[in-house]
Parts: sequence; C-alpha cells; structure tokens
Amino acid sequence: MATAAAIALGALMTPAVSAPRLADAALEPLTFEQLEGWRRDDHAAAFATFLASCRAITAAATPSRAARPLADGLRAVCADAVADPAPDAGAARQFFETRFRPFHIAPGGGGEGFLTGYYEPIVDGALSPSATYATPLLAVPPELARRIGSRKDGRPAEPWFDRAAIETGAVDLRRHALVWLKDPVDAFFCQIQGSARVRLPDGRMLRLAFAARNGHDYTPVGRILIARGLVPKDEMTLDRIRAYIEANPHDGRELMRMNRSYVFFRKADLTTDQHAIGAQGLPLTPGRSIAIDRLLHGYGTPFWIEASLPLAKAGAADPFGRLMIAQDTGTAIVGPARADIYFGAGTDAGAVAGRIRHPGRFVILLPRGVDPASVGQPAR
Repeated sequence: MATAAAIALGALMTPAVSAPRLADAALEPLTFEQLEGWRRDDHAAAFATFLASCRAITAAATPSRAARPLADGLRAVCADAVADPAPDAGAARQFFETRFRPFHIAPGGGGEGFLTGYYEPIVDGALSPSATYATPLLAVPPELARRIGSRKDGRPAEPWFDRAAIETGAVDLRRHALVWLKDPVDAFFCQIQGSARVRLPDGRMLRLAFAARNGHDYTPVGRILIARGLVPKDEMTLDRIRAYIEANPHDGRELMRMNRSYVFFRKADLTTDQHAIGAQGLPLTPGRSIAIDRLLHGYGTPFWIEASLPLAKAGAADPFGRLMIAQDTGTAIVGPARADIYFGAGTDAGAVAGRIRHPGRFVILLPRGVDPASVGQPAR
C-alpha cells in the first residue's frame, strides 16, 4: 500500500471535475464530510469485503483489449489494498478517503435510487425423490448448456423452455435433479434468491449456487399480487407472497408460473461459515455485499448507501449509512442507482431482506485520477 503522505499528495493534485452523465443519471461531486454517518461506519469491515474483490481483480489476467479507465483505476487501487491487507479502522477509512472520490448518483427522473434485499434460504431436502420430497432443484441440462456456450451471463441467446414447460415434462426432472425439496414454495424462493443451503435428512448441508437461467425475463410475482389488489403495495414482502401461495395452492402455482424465468444450480464447495457465492465468484458478506447492474458498474466498486430501512422490524425506519461493495448482479437489478443488499442466510435474514423495498441515496466511490465520464461506458 502506498504511504498516506503519497496518497494524500495524489488527492491534492487531482483536478476539479464537472458532473458527467451515467445512463440517465448525473454524477455530482461530494466530499466525504457530506456523507451522513461516514465516520461512524466500520471501515475495517468494509475494507475486508473490498479486499476480497481486490484479490480476485488483481489475480485476473489483464484484459487483452484496452480496459476501461475505471477498471484500470480500480485495479491500481486494489494492488495497494492487497499489498497491505490488514489496516485498523482508522487506516481503512483513510485508505478509502485518499484513494477515492465520492459522487452522488442523481437519477435523471429525480428522486433517489432504490434498494431491495436478498438472502440465502435454508431449506429441507433429500437426494432422492419421495412423497415427502417431491420438488427438484435442477442442474443445467446439456442442451441448455450448449445454447449458453461461453456467454458469461448464464443465459441462452434465445429463451429456452419456460417455468411451466420445465415443471410439466419438457425437461427430465429425475435425470437433472440435484436435490428434492419438501416445499415447492421453498424451491421457488431458492430460484429467486439464486442460492440455497439444503438440510439433508442425515444432517449434512448441501450448498447450491446459481449456474444458469432459461433466458426468459424475470417477472416479480409480488407486482402481480399488487396489480390484482390482493396485497397492498406498502405491505408487500416475501412473507406475504409465501402466505398467499400457501393459502391458495392452485392459484399460487399458476402465480409462480407467471414468472417464466427458471434458475438452474450447481453444487458449491463452501464451508459452513462461508456465505452464498456472488457473480464475482466470491462468497458474499452480509450487510456489505450488494448486487448491481453489471451493464453499468464493475465488480469491486465501493458504494456509500444512505437510507431509512425496516431493519429491526416491519414498519421501522432505522437509519442506514454504510460502505458496500459491488460483488453480485441480478436480472431485476437495472439502473445506475439500484442495488440488492445481501443480508445473510436463513429465516431471520430472509425476513429482513423480504421487507426491503425502499428509496436510498447512492454515492459511488471512483478512484482518484479517473475521469468520471468513463463511468458512463458499459461494463464489459
């Protein structure tokens, strides 16, 4: 890591910039003093998450084509982070302040950004089907794998069989099942979240990670319930979705099939203390990892996010100000000021994640010396 004096000198020499555009949003220069709660955050915890991304970034081969300036800038900062990987809280905060500049992402339509939450479900299952365990989570069928080829987003160029077709015989379920679950709603939620911990009858825990999708667009079933007047918008949570499906099995099955997107899994070699794997290929950190729009932002990018969120209980407005790291993506995460916060594994994490649908203030941290206008280039 560069010395603090050298970094500070680089900060002083950074020229002033105007506010460039970022895909229907403006980047407004800020100072760290303008970030509500910045000094109270646990910067050492944020640095540990950032360091995990940095190790992946610095270990990756240098792109054969010219990298985007932002990617080059982040790689340089990451090299410093990897060189001195264990700062205390004060040194970690100084690292971010001297290596980055904060810019508020102001959406073009006004207002602020939007936050949701996600988690890793813990569900009951078995390796063989039975009357009790009858709903499969599937591996990627070879035909779909061929259609996906080398595409990095895990989806075919043209949509494959939809959810209803897969569930009713278009795919050999027994042949491709990784595990069989007790509850079809659990299986649906595992697909929405993109990961799972499956508790087997002998006590073992099977870890599953996202592998591919069928190529159909994701349809939020909560939005359908709201549109039909079945759940008020301000009461929509994952728990309300589950309650409706369980109370209305036939209609609930048809509701789930209205989300034509279908997710396939792979076995993940993870320890019990490691969390779900994000799209960057790393275990996520609860409360520090976020999923972002990969077409606009790069993995490893730090974001400062401010919001009032119902963390303690439903209906609460707990102050939230935290430095978070982009380590994942998702089909529903679209736009420059849009993020999905990873809250951890299990029922409690799911309860919190399921009630997050709130506005938030997004501040992106850009490496010093990088032209902010380069952020407007699509990620590759």
